[in-house]
Amino acid sequence: MKVLIAAAAATAIAALSPAIASAQTATSGTTFYGTLGYADTDLNDINLGAIQGRIGARFGQYFGVEGEISGGVKDDKVNVAGTDVKVKLDHQEALYGVGFLPVSPNLDLLARVGYGHTKGSGSVSGVSASAKGDSWNYGVGGQYTFDGKNGVRVDYTREAFQGHGSDDANVWSVAYLRKF
Repeated sequence: MKVLIAAAAATAIAALSPAIASAQTATSGTTFYGTLGYADTDLNDINLGAIQGRIGARFGQYFGVEGEISGGVKDDKVNVAGTDVKVKLDHQEALYGVGFLPVSPNLDLLARVGYGHTKGSGSVSGVSASAKGDSWNYGVGGQYTFDGKNGVRVDYTREAFQGHGSDDANVWSVAYLRKF
């Protein structure tokens, strides 16, 4: 599954390469955007929810960068040796390079690749522990604006955590989009 997702992301980025190279002549200047929404994270049958915000800059039509931050709002429980452990996402931050493919004046497809940091914690019977990890992230999505400024964005991101025995997370998000 990892290979298929990585191949899809690589194909999307490769398809955007000529467009990225000509981004300076396709449209004028830099524009900015922000999103605020909900992200659902699945990591080894642990399902966590977060409020997620992004701020981005788009250089021309085809290329941009964005920063992302999330704070956990939905916890989960996992059974460890017969004991339920409460697990939560404390926070997550990431930076991405983003490729945009305009389909119509109001609809863009996107692919993004970046690097992130996540911190979570678990507790049982008053004892708690935290864990943190760094990840290479990649994903695809789309955004639609209703009036050229306000819209919705939906995307999928795979977080490939680094380190021995690390697991990967699947993150689905939906957000309000505002272009400035």
